[in-house]
Amino acid sequence: MASADLMDFDKALELFEPVVGFEVHVELSTQTKMFSSAPNPAAMEAAGVDPNTCLTPLCIGLPGSLPVVNGTAVEYSISLGLALGCDIAPVSRFARKNYFYPDLGKNYQISQYDEPIAFEGSVAVELDDGSLVDVPIERAHMEEDAGKLTHVGGATGRIQGAEYSLVDYNRAGVPLVEIVTKPIEGLEHRVGELGRAYVSTVRDMVRALGISHARMERGNLRCDANVSLRPRGQKEYGTRTETKNVNSFRSIERAVRYEVQRQAAILAAGGSITQETRHWHEDTGVTSPGRPKSDADDYRYFPEPDLLPVEASSELVESLRAALPEQPVEMRRRLKGNWKFSDVDFQAIVNAGLLPEVHATIEAGVDPAAARKWWMGELSRIANDRGVEPGSLATPEGIKGLQHLIDQGRLNDKLARTVLLAMVDGEGSPEEIVAARGLEVVSDDGALIAAIDEALAADPGVLDKIREGKVQAAGAIIGAVMKAMRGSADAARVRELIIERAHQSS
Repeated sequence: MASADLMDFDKALELFEPVVGFEVHVELSTQTKMFSSAPNPAAMEAAGVDPNTCLTPLCIGLPGSLPVVNGTAVEYSISLGLALGCDIAPVSRFARKNYFYPDLGKNYQISQYDEPIAFEGSVAVELDDGSLVDVPIERAHMEEDAGKLTHVGGATGRIQGAEYSLVDYNRAGVPLVEIVTKPIEGLEHRVGELGRAYVSTVRDMVRALGISHARMERGNLRCDANVSLRPRGQKEYGTRTETKNVNSFRSIERAVRYEVQRQAAILAAGGSITQETRHWHEDTGVTSPGRPKSDADDYRYFPEPDLLPVEASSELVESLRAALPEQPVEMRRRLKGNWKFSDVDFQAIVNAGLLPEVHATIEAGVDPAAARKWWMGELSRIANDRGVEPGSLATPEGIKGLQHLIDQGRLNDKLARTVLLAMVDGEGSPEEIVAARGLEVVSDDGALIAAIDEALAADPGVLDKIREGKVQAAGAIIGAVMKAMRGSADAARVRELIIERAHQSS
């Protein structure tokens, strides 16, 4: 996908003011779907459910099938609305959103339109420099997800150029909350940063509530980024585009900045912006046209005739309010102080979207510095190489088990990295991998002395250098022993034995 003409970002902001908004879709982790008893794949920790196996007649729109509201999903939605600072409607109503697409078996989506369950909220978002921005929330409404199309053939994986398409209805009917912000003005250079920080805050929030796994790489959490530009001094908003389903924090920031630069170049040349959806291309860092963006009237919303209005009693709302966890901004500031991380180190964890993983690993009993090292180091590197999210590779309990072996002296760093890679590849727990592969550190003096003697035979002058006070000369022998024993030797014990040998033979 070739890049469009772009204007320099700073130049674009001299001429135009960006206005942004974000629509975040959160898949709820209820055991069953929003309106049927079908198993909810979004509640399953493991990926890879066979296509079209989590179904009832309602999921595929068979005639005569009727929806029944999932009460747990309603409670999850109220909790999220409260966490977003929203008012909760005593009575809300489902509506039919009518449109045709092959992954929508009924030819309509059950959603909420003019009577959402939560509205008029605000959430505090912390930017990289520690400053706070209040993001205004217009609404948070309940709806069901659509199925998933896989386009086969062609170079892009999209419908254009594909030979045929396959539809998987497993996701059809998965309960969603869609969070819609109001237009956000005045952020200037930081519009992309705000998008990244806001979605990260929502992810932390829903995980703390326990209502969603919020795995972006699995689509549990998806963001549509709306961007428009208006000439400096103009009051009316410009025409917006909606970049769909951006699936990483970094990509949200990149997609917003790209759209600012692309739209600025078009407007400065005298062109106009098409109101449309756009697709984000992770590999090339560009957006491409999707379809003309429909307005609400085009969907012919009307009240869902098969469902009664949802009534949220004040007793239920207050009980859910009392159970709300700590707000993400407050939690982050507390954790940063407890862990004694620098501003740079802590913000790097937040920016990587790994705060929940690091937090859970520390809560499992791992030292904060070690937890940070594994998630921000090896796991992030492996995830980057494989094009996945680090959180999909390991669990906090797995990292705890790995670090426990290191703390016991049974693994060194090199062996631990080998064990981690085997964990990622599904070979079992750290204990099982160490036993199966025989990777444990060798600290038996007999085996180490034999390897040391062999290395000294090849470089006998080392002992004389150590006797002369040049203890660092032992490094060459340590390296030779580690190589001979494939990294399994206890390097500290090897050093001690070499120095003992030098003094014994003096």
